[in-house]
Amino acid sequence: MADTDKALEELEDLFAAARSQRPGMPAPLNAAILADAAREQAGFRAARPGQAVRQPLWRQLIEAIGGWPAMGGLAAASAAGLWIGIAPPSFVPDPVALAGYENASTAFADDSYDMALMLSEDLK
Repeated sequence: MADTDKALEELEDLFAAARSQRPGMPAPLNAAILADAAREQAGFRAARPGQAVRQPLWRQLIEAIGGWPAMGGLAAASAAGLWIGIAPPSFVPDPVALAGYENASTAFADDSYDMALMLSEDLK
């Protein structure tokens, strides 16, 4: 037990010494970083103050929607909506029938006509 306490005290002394000494950046490394930064900044052209870059209207619209990923989703949803609208699945009700529109082919069922009635209308 005494050996463990002594080892912990020595370890605490080492940690306290490490906390008191702040490591600094070596001067050659600092100079190399600053020289590299100065080289990179020299390559950039300074923007003129007060002159903003104007983007085309279509690019502004795409960015307002959310970029190209959002445009892809919008195109896929539009294509799916068109497909479902043209050829709806069997469980989706027909919107024309829900609106109450009737034409001559849906007003009477085909089996409700009597053959004599149909022939008499054709002869008149």
